[in-house]
Amino acid sequence: MILIVDSGSTKTDWTGIDNTGKVIFESQTLGLNPQVLNSNIIRERIVNNYDIYKYRKDVDKLYFYGAGCGTKPPRDLIQRVFEEVFINTMEISVKEDTYAAIYATAEIGKKSIVCIIGTGSNCTYFDGENVDQKITSLGYILMDDASGNYFGRQLLRDYYFNRIPEELAKKFEDEFDLSAETIKDKLYKQPNPNTYLAKFAKFLINNKDSEYSQTLIKRGFESFIERQIMQFSDAKEVLVHFSGSISFYLKNELESCLNAYNLSAGNIIRRPIDGLLSYHRDILLNDGRGQ
Repeated sequence: MILIVDSGSTKTDWTGIDNTGKVIFESQTLGLNPQVLNSNIIRERIVNNYDIYKYRKDVDKLYFYGAGCGTKPPRDLIQRVFEEVFINTMEISVKEDTYAAIYATAEIGKKSIVCIIGTGSNCTYFDGENVDQKITSLGYILMDDASGNYFGRQLLRDYYFNRIPEELAKKFEDEFDLSAETIKDKLYKQPNPNTYLAKFAKFLINNKDSEYSQTLIKRGFESFIERQIMQFSDAKEVLVHFSGSISFYLKNELESCLNAYNLSAGNIIRRPIDGLLSYHRDILLNDGRGQ
């Protein structure tokens, strides 16, 4: 069995296929970001899934694309966990989630810029064959402009600084526990503070038509465009693709910001697992290797 895995910080999509490309099982777990989770939590999230545990000994090849896998130490951590769980696997490939977005949105052989805007965010240049990521992400505290955790952080700050309009602030506090004790516990004592922040982005999406929300969304996307996309000299000459829930659900606002910078939007998808499945199936049919 070939196991294809796309992992963000919030959730992880799993698809197992046989050597003909037929789907054996599909499942989902919580996110497996090795930058914010230790090996015990990652292992627990995997083995507690019935389908994954059931098929763990049948996996021959595993292709993992994950948030937080941009440097070697977190890749090594996730590799060790996989080796312990999938004991018969002969080949394990661990790549950052940027590659999943590329394989799912970009055209092989054609230059483009590929972005992820979900729980976190990043941006890379794809020359049709190779990846050029000029900026190393420093994680959700210092980076991740326009992401779910970025917008969640801004909402909380604005709420406590009394910068959200009264009616909208009332809706916000009715929907969430906004006590200082709860927020500080979730951010500084509990695992996955980035996904906790990102949960608040749903409120922004559901109330995106307000003037406050439109201003915040525009500010986030403009910051991402200026710091990430515009770093590439030919940004205005190639398509800019996006993967991730924030870019998908705020597609109209994103395209409006891109137009203001004379940038051309390409594919905008919510999750790349379907594109990854097609990518690996194509390789299976072409050369039988599935890699």
